Amino acid sequence: MAGVEHYLAIDLGAGSGRVIQGSFDGKKLELKELHRFDNPVTSVLGHLHWDVLQLFRDMKQGLQAAARFQPVSLGVDTWGVDYALLDSTGELLGNPYHYRDGRTAGMLDKALEQLTREDIFEQTGLHFMEFNTLYQLLSMKGSSQLAAARKLLMMPDLFHYWFTGELSCEFTDATTSQCLDPRRRQWAFPILKALGLPEDIFGEIVEPGSCIGGLQSAVAQECGLSNITVVVPATHDTASAVLAVPAASGDWAYLSSGTWSLLGVEVTEPHVARNVLEKNFTNEGGAFQTTRLLKNICGLWLLEECRREWARNGIKTQYKQLLVEAGQSEAFRSLINVDDPGFIAPGNMPARIARFCQKSGQPEPATEGQFARAIFESLALKYKVVLDDLEQITGNRSKILHIVGGGSQNGLLCQYASDACGIPVVAGPVESTAAGNVLIQAISAGRIADLEQGREIIRNSFPLVYYEPANITASGWDEAAARLSRLS
Repeated sequence: MAGVEHYLAIDLGAGSGRVIQGSFDGKKLELKELHRFDNPVTSVLGHLHWDVLQLFRDMKQGLQAAARFQPVSLGVDTWGVDYALLDSTGELLGNPYHYRDGRTAGMLDKALEQLTREDIFEQTGLHFMEFNTLYQLLSMKGSSQLAAARKLLMMPDLFHYWFTGELSCEFTDATTSQCLDPRRRQWAFPILKALGLPEDIFGEIVEPGSCIGGLQSAVAQECGLSNITVVVPATHDTASAVLAVPAASGDWAYLSSGTWSLLGVEVTEPHVARNVLEKNFTNEGGAFQTTRLLKNICGLWLLEECRREWARNGIKTQYKQLLVEAGQSEAFRSLINVDDPGFIAPGNMPARIARFCQKSGQPEPATEGQFARAIFESLALKYKVVLDDLEQITGNRSKILHIVGGGSQNGLLCQYASDACGIPVVAGPVESTAAGNVLIQAISAGRIADLEQGREIIRNSFPLVYYEPANITASGWDEAAARLSRLS
């Protein structure tokens, strides 16, 4: 039997990035963080951008830390929808925009002047959010940058290109763009043509698990690595996270919990029926010919923005203490529609939450704990609505909710989710995205047979926490859900 093999998962979130060593001995997977770095939003001339050159420097620093154990391969995953444009020589055309940049305001309405929602959904299967790649591109129509572009790469594709010199467009992240037809597994050229967007900048789609080459010699020499290949994982971070859901069988749903809450089910083909469109669900590509039928919910961003605002005002909050204070606060005092458009942009989140409560005739949260409780309860109630909608769409009721990612450490939110949805919750693994990234690299290398075996390895490798629902009627969740539906 082969000994321990090491893989590198480079996981970029909207706030930070990590280079993680995944070590597999044939039975268990162990993860070790080698390098963590910030991924701050940079404002330039009124626009929000990603600092991709600094991110690449940080990635290479993580690779240098990995030189001592010579990993088999590496792969990069990131958030979705954002992209880079390259010119005819392969050079970057400007800093990529951040999806929360205001340039997309009104672009969805502009697109609907040319096409109906039904037209766009039929060909892309994606939900309508104004920061989707399609509307970002529409905001650039007529610009010199888009005119000079010869290639579009989604964010993980850009970094894979810089590592190898090879151009690729990985399937799972491409499906977040609303520029791709997930059923035909090719770009939705009729949509692009109807909106007057360039079609020739979109490259060939590659499947997750594809080996696209080795490190460029200059990068390998700088980082002290040799004989390492680059394997494109499921490059959208949620796609990687879902691979690491420790499910055995049966009807289960997943919640990738972090800045965003991605709640859905794993299905074998996209669902593009009218009720899916009406409920604004999305079909995002998964590895191994799966589809992630899900709802994109504003997640712990709400609390993150509150904490940033409190810090700006000299109020330091400790996360564990916030959970204690939230748990001791009055139940269902203030509820919010977590997906209200007023909560999307960065800024003074406590003031916006207070304003929502005031307008809806509810008491405004007065303490940090009350704000946290309002966010957690409102998220849990949103999960209940989404699970009910998924049952209507698929005909199956989820019997277990698997919560993975950083938010799985929030025991209060996990318990609220179990209470509100009336089903058991299994929390963990925390590092699900990195685990899924490593998992597909190990499958590509032949060390793991398939996804079923991979999920068994996940169950045996990471601690899981179980939550059971309390009495729903006695705890008031049904009444709170009815009240929130009237407010939204």
